[in-house]
Amino acid sequence: MRKQLVNPPQRYDGKPHGLSHAVNDTASGVVYISGQVDWDMNFQVSSHTVEGQLKNVLNNLTIVLDAAGSSVENLLNLRIYIRGELGEFFDDIAPILAQFLADSRPAITGIGVASLASPETLVEIEAIAALK
Repeated sequence: MRKQLVNPPQRYDGKPHGLSHAVNDTASGVVYISGQVDWDMNFQVSSHTVEGQLKNVLNNLTIVLDAAGSSVENLLNLRIYIRGELGEFFDDIAPILAQFLADSRPAITGIGVASLASPETLVEIEAIAALK
């Protein structure tokens, strides 16, 4: 089989919503990671600031990368969605991203949006990575 579903037990159950947290394409060695948000197992956010949610989202992204057999160093692409005008948050989020990504330096697109997965969700990140 070429498609391997990845759903780490530390993340909420996406099956009722028809999603997996990631899908490995075992033929190409690429992992596609669903948008990660700051949700606990009950779909509740733990922070109400962009910076706080970004840190939690990056932690969740790491959990999914590890479960998929990848890592931050193997990230190829990130799409970062921020509720509101991205430029208003850029100076606050850039240092958090730079520290998290270190020398990985994947291709990144930042997008300001009107809404995300829930009214409390301020940050969502989807990613593509190579398998180790």
